[in-house]
Order: sequence, then C-alpha cells, then structure tokens
Amino acid sequence: MTMTVADRHKPHADVKFFRLCSIWQSGNTSSSSLSTQNIHHSRNGPKDRNSTASNNVKASSSSKTVSFVAKSLLPPRRRLHLDPNNSLFFPYEPGKQVKSAIRMKNTSRSHVAFKFQTTAPKSCYMRPPGGILAPEEIFIATVFRFVEHPENNEKPKDHKSKIKFKIMSLKVKGGTEYAPELFDEQKDQVIVERILRVIFVDPERPSAALERLKRQLAEAEAALEARKKPPAESGPQVVGGEGLVIDEWKERREKYLARQQVGTVDSVLS
Repeated sequence: MTMTVADRHKPHADVKFFRLCSIWQSGNTSSSSLSTQNIHHSRNGPKDRNSTASNNVKASSSSKTVSFVAKSLLPPRRRLHLDPNNSLFFPYEPGKQVKSAIRMKNTSRSHVAFKFQTTAPKSCYMRPPGGILAPEEIFIATVFRFVEHPENNEKPKDHKSKIKFKIMSLKVKGGTEYAPELFDEQKDQVIVERILRVIFVDPERPSAALERLKRQLAEAEAALEARKKPPAESGPQVVGGEGLVIDEWKERREKYLARQQVGTVDSVLS
C-alpha cells in the first residue's frame, strides 16, 4: 500500500501542533499563575503596607523609648564645677556662727543661674543665695552655719552632720537678671549639681581640710571686697579743686575778661 506525500507529512504536523498546544498551555498556565499572584498581591498589598507602616511606627517608638530610658539612666551633664564637690567643711566651734566657702565655675557655653538650698534654713544660709555666671566665670560663695552645743559636751573629731546643702543650676540667656522664680518657671531644665554634706573639723588641729578651708575663706573675702568697690567710670571726668578741667575753665574766663577790659578802654579813649 502506497503512502502519499501528504500522509507522510501528517504525523509530523500533528507533533508540531501538539508542541504548539503544549507551549500555549504552559504559557497560559504561567500567565494564569502570575495573574493569580498579582491578584493575591493586589488583595494583600494594602494590608502589607499597613503592617509595614505599623512596624516602622513600632520601631521608631521603641527606639525613642530606648533613648529615653538611656537618658534617664545616664547622669545629667554638669554645668558647674564645684570645689569642694562632695562636702562642706566647717570649723567646730559650738555656740558660734562658723563659715565655709565653695568655689563655682561655669564650665558650659551658656550663662548659668545657680541656686542654693539647705535642709536647715533656720541655721544655715549662703551669701549670695543665688546668681548668674557667664561662661568660664568663677565665683566663690560663703556659707554660714550656726553650731549648737552638743548634748554630752563631747568634742567630736571630723563630726558629720545630718544637714545637707543642694546646688541647682539652670541655663539662661545672656542679660537675664537673677530671680529665684526662674527655677520654678523652668522646672524641666533645672538639674541638681551636687548634694553636699556637712563635716566639722577641729580648728585647733592642723589638717589639709582646715588649711583648704582657710584659703577658700580668704579668697571669698577678697572677692566680696572687690564686688563692693564701685565700677570704674569710663570717659572724661570732672576733676575738682585745681584739676585740669577747672584750670582750663579759669584760663578761658581770664582771657574773656581781658578782652572785655581792652574793649572798654578803647571806647573810653575814643
């Protein structure tokens, strides 16, 4: 039985057609799968974006919480350098008012207001109780304390008192006048520089603390006397008595009177 040319090529055509169908089917499958995935993503897209945004918000809030906790755990940055920085030394003299001194330096780049507080305001006070320091300015304050007689009349050695002193600071603008109300108006910006305890030293027994106290008290007295002096006036000053300004005025008046006399003589002669 003979096979025509068309019959010989027919199986090959079927194979080619099958291959094309398979490619078309596979292409439809991939496209359908892609379209299904796109539909799935289009449906879940807003949810994913919302979840991502919420995750970002949670991450930022958690980072803020961590930074806030870290700041709360870290000690505040000091604005004042105090000397002494832990204790105030007083000579132990019962029945008398004794003195101590504390040296303060503004180590910040802005003006700083300081304020003094004590747990015994009736028997302790500071002169001055507060003020404002410019950057790098140094100030020595004097602290006064009344020493009561002990109950057993014993003389303590380096006796520690329960009374404490607190130094607070607040950043202010240049030119601000000091007022205690500043610390009430800006409570959030106030920091406690130091809490100092009181230690009594024997004034009759030489010690490093006693020598340091005497030196600081002398510096405080010298600084107080310097503040009492009036500021030097700028510009020309009128000098009394036989000063230069008075002498110049006298010379001008004498010349004027001489010219007046010459004019009078000339009028008479004429």
